[in-house]
Amino acid sequence: MNSNQFNSQSRKQGLLSILNTQPTTITTRTKSTGPYDRNFLQNLIDHGVYPEEYEYPDGRDPPAPNNWEEINQRLAQPRPSLSPFLCPEETFKKFNRANKHASKENRVTDSVIPIIEGEIRDGRCVSGGIPLTNLDHLTDGALSSGNPDRYYGARPEQLNPKIRDQLSGTIVPSTQTDLPIAPSFFLATKGPDGSVSVARRQACYDGALGARGIQSLQSYGHAEPVYDNNAYTITSTYYDGQLKLYTSFPVQPANPGGRPEYYMKQLKAYAMTCDSGVFRQGVAAYRNARDWAKEKRDALIEAANGKFSGTCNRSQSLESSGYKRAFTSSAKAVSMESDTSADELVLDAEQMYSSFSKRPRREVSESNRESGGSI
Repeated sequence: MNSNQFNSQSRKQGLLSILNTQPTTITTRTKSTGPYDRNFLQNLIDHGVYPEEYEYPDGRDPPAPNNWEEINQRLAQPRPSLSPFLCPEETFKKFNRANKHASKENRVTDSVIPIIEGEIRDGRCVSGGIPLTNLDHLTDGALSSGNPDRYYGARPEQLNPKIRDQLSGTIVPSTQTDLPIAPSFFLATKGPDGSVSVARRQACYDGALGARGIQSLQSYGHAEPVYDNNAYTITSTYYDGQLKLYTSFPVQPANPGGRPEYYMKQLKAYAMTCDSGVFRQGVAAYRNARDWAKEKRDALIEAANGKFSGTCNRSQSLESSGYKRAFTSSAKAVSMESDTSADELVLDAEQMYSSFSKRPRREVSESNRESGGSI
């Protein structure tokens, strides 16, 4: 072996020695659990999100929301646009044909659902097929992001930007910020070869995400979260001509600092391909539920905006009058001799001022119930 060969072999051996001594890095990737996975539903239950068919180990059924009768009465209200004169037999036949020809899930969403939905007057309030990746995890982080086929929410500009930022993790579904916020009406569809159980799991998950967001809006401006045991969120599933409507609502945690629980209850079911009468009933219930969810959502957004404006106005009034500065000076002097902090005394002053300046809450009109939905 000549010197050149010896040097070349030495360099190779030295390089191999260096490579063998380098630390080995093993990258592991955690798989998210989705509604097609067997563990998805149990993860929801383990974290207090209960599906429609759930029964407690002692045989008890989960409660219904306090406004159960109100919701069902609203679903049953007739809609003039769905009278036999304005919604003739031909409309039912068109729906039936679309349903028979929808061989895939996307065909159901594109050709069948639009007949049920009717005219959408504000397209900026509806979206779907986009993962809700901006929302905080509902359970332990193991579940994939929600991804409803349709969801209805509010225009982002309806809610004060500062409130949107504060509640972003519960009401802003996507980082694409022009999409609807605070969604409270959801739809999950399946094609003929799809799974009904998967659609129900999706509806349970989406409904809990929506109910959490609405509850955060309802609690805005309050010292403690608000739990009134009322439902404000509607979910729906469509599969092979069957339309089902559900409601989801939160319940106060059993223990202080614990997680709230979310219950899903079935409202109605319609065999839409049965006959034109059942078809009209199902379409009316769907549109009524969507309009009702919008009315409740808009009222809570208006209330949150009002609380934010009221807080700002009180703060500005205190500052301009010098009332807050006077109390701050007094608080600094007293704090040398008391356990009460300056901030506490200022807060007391603001509360005293607030008690003199409160006004009765304006009632939210619901006279035009179909103003934001379809005809």
